[in-house]
Order: sequence, then structure tokens, then C-alpha cells
Amino acid sequence: MIPEIHIEDYDYPLPDERIAKYPLPERDSSKLLRYHSGQVDEHVFRDLPSLLPGGSLMVFNDTKVVPARMHFQRKTGAHIEIFCLEPVQPVEYATAFAATDTCTWKCVIGNAKKWKDDVLTLFRTDETPDMGLEARLLSREGQTGLVEFRWTDGSPFSRVLEVCGTIPIPPYLNRESEKIDIERYQTLYAHIRGSVAAPTAGLHFTEDVLERIKAKDIDTETVCLHVGAGTFLPVKSSLVSEHPMHREPFVVTLELLKNICRMDRKLIAVGTTSVRTLESLYYVGVSCIEKGSPEDVPQWAPYEREYPYSTKESLEAIIRYLESNGLTELKVGTRIIIVPGFRFRLVDMMVTNFHQPESTLILLVSAFVGGDWRTIYDYALSHGFRFLSYGDSSLLVRSC
Repeated sequence: MIPEIHIEDYDYPLPDERIAKYPLPERDSSKLLRYHSGQVDEHVFRDLPSLLPGGSLMVFNDTKVVPARMHFQRKTGAHIEIFCLEPVQPVEYATAFAATDTCTWKCVIGNAKKWKDDVLTLFRTDETPDMGLEARLLSREGQTGLVEFRWTDGSPFSRVLEVCGTIPIPPYLNRESEKIDIERYQTLYAHIRGSVAAPTAGLHFTEDVLERIKAKDIDTETVCLHVGAGTFLPVKSSLVSEHPMHREPFVVTLELLKNICRMDRKLIAVGTTSVRTLESLYYVGVSCIEKGSPEDVPQWAPYEREYPYSTKESLEAIIRYLESNGLTELKVGTRIIIVPGFRFRLVDMMVTNFHQPESTLILLVSAFVGGDWRTIYDYALSHGFRFLSYGDSSLLVRSC
């Protein structure tokens, strides 16, 4: 049954001065709140390895943020901002990034009403090389639309973005991207291009922290979920059941699936994106069992009915599908929403930042800690913690 949840019950006062506008000089110098069995205590992030159980499995999201925000201009001089969300033609990220003359993306369009049918040219500074980049609007719905890009210098589109785009820092920072964001709004282990927002829990990790985690006999693995702009969208309906979740594609290796399936140890997810990926696997496995192949996970699949399969049975169904088709990776998408009442099947511990009021991520945290999110956030607010993407971190132990 879909839960009846009112988003206003997940509001809290967040003064603007508590939002971290810039990162700290050192990634691992942020504060770390630990929650376990209803109790809260305080540490520094570089203490994290000492707080984790040895022999665990820790899963990171290795998606890489692309400089997906570009500024164009009409012949009239009007400026149009184009924010690339996901490729449409070609539809695969890798193929779209490799295109050398044209590609089409779904985009958020700033100043959209001023863009009619004309072709836009890139707004260039003295430092921007001329790549012959143009943008044509194919269709529009509200603030989003399909935009065809064409350029003439033969570079792959990934290079076009690197030269012509800027890192799309979150709108709640209320500032333009700066040089510091190129490095710091990216995890050290970012590998696969595709996100328009960073998996921010990973921004705290340094090489030293990662080495000390491995020294505790904690295995580290990666998944890849490309974070979409929907992560910034507020829940506009009072009833959460009326909020549509955006689709995010993810990739999980066959090796990781086997590793999870045979293990009897704690599974630690770094970030809500890793949690969504890992918990979506159960429902992908259900589609393999019942329909013979993996399918995207619908938003409300976890709540609509009881499932008779164990977690191991579900994961083994994915493994059989991949092996029988000669595949080494699962590639699928999820719209899953994790709210109070959700049954966690894989993740035992989570590293995550402090999230916006009335957001789907607050709902996820509440589901994970059995409704104790206010205890956690009241402590953070009263003890000087910094909030949101560049803010401080927490280590949460699942209580339900």
C-alpha cells in the first residue's frame, strides 16, 4: 500500500547561514555525526575508518559530474542558459559524449520564453575557443526541451562540454560556479561521466581515509548511478504519493552482485544514490524472476504488494540473467522512492550529508533511521553542523 505521507511533516528551519556555500580547505576536516540505536555523537570525518566494522563491504557511486551548464545567445543579444540533463540521440551516455558533430539532449532551458525558432550561438569570452557550437530547439515543454547541438571542429561532445560548459553547482548555493568547484564538486574516485549533480557524501573522502578503510579489511566496490537534476526538485504536493520521481540510470557489475550475494557482513553505502541503487536491485531481480529480464524499477514498486522472494533469490535471478546472456554488467534505471515504511533489504549503514527540508532525501533518511531524523537534525542544527552539498556528514546505522 502506498503510504500517505504529508511532506510538511518533514520540514525544519534551515537558516541561510547554515548552508555551506564553499567547501572546507581539507575534504576530511568536515564534522561527522554518528547515529546508532537512537543515540547521536560527534566526530571529524577523518575518524570514519575507526567507526566502521572491519570486514564490511563499502559501496561508492563513481559517477562523474559533467560541466553541463552552457550559456548561449540569440542574434538579439538575449542570453539563454542550457543545462544538459540526459542524452536523447544517441541515447547512451558514452556514445553521446563520443559524438563529433551533433547530438540531442533533454535540457533545462533558462529564459526559455525568449527562445523561439532561431539557432543560438555560444556566448564566448576571450578565453573560449571557437568550436562552431550552435543549439537548435526541437521541442519544449515548460522549462525543459529537446535541444540539438552542432559543432564544427570535430571534437567529441565531452570535450565540447569541458571547454564550453561550467560545473552545475546546486541552485541553493546562490552563486555562480567558480574555479574551486571544478575540483571540489567532484569525488576523488569519480570515473564515469554522466551526472549533473555530485553524489555529495563522497566529497569528504581523501586518499588517506580510503587507505585506512582498506587497512581495516573493508572491501570497497563501486556502482554508477548518474544523478539527475531531479535531485534539486522540491516536493510540491502536500501528499508525497502525488510526487513523480525522476528516472536515473545505473550500472552494477556482475562481480559486485556475486560479492553481495555470497557475503554475510555489513553493507555500507556511501550516499543516498548508492542506497537507491542497491535497494533497487531487489526489484530488478523480481522482474527477472517474473518476466525473464531486468526492467526499470517503478516508483512505488516496494509498497504495492508483498513479495515472496528472499533477497538472495532476487539477486541470483539477476546473476543468472547476466551470465546466460554473456553480460558482465547490469544496466537499468530506477524511479524508486524510499519513504517511511520502506523495507531495506541490503544496506546496513549509510554515509550521507544533511539534506534540504521537505525533500525526498529527508524521507529516505527517516525511513533508514526509523523516524529518528528529527533527533539527528536537531542535534546538527544545535551543534554548528554545516548543511547541504558542501556541508558536513553523518554516519547512520539502520534501525529498521
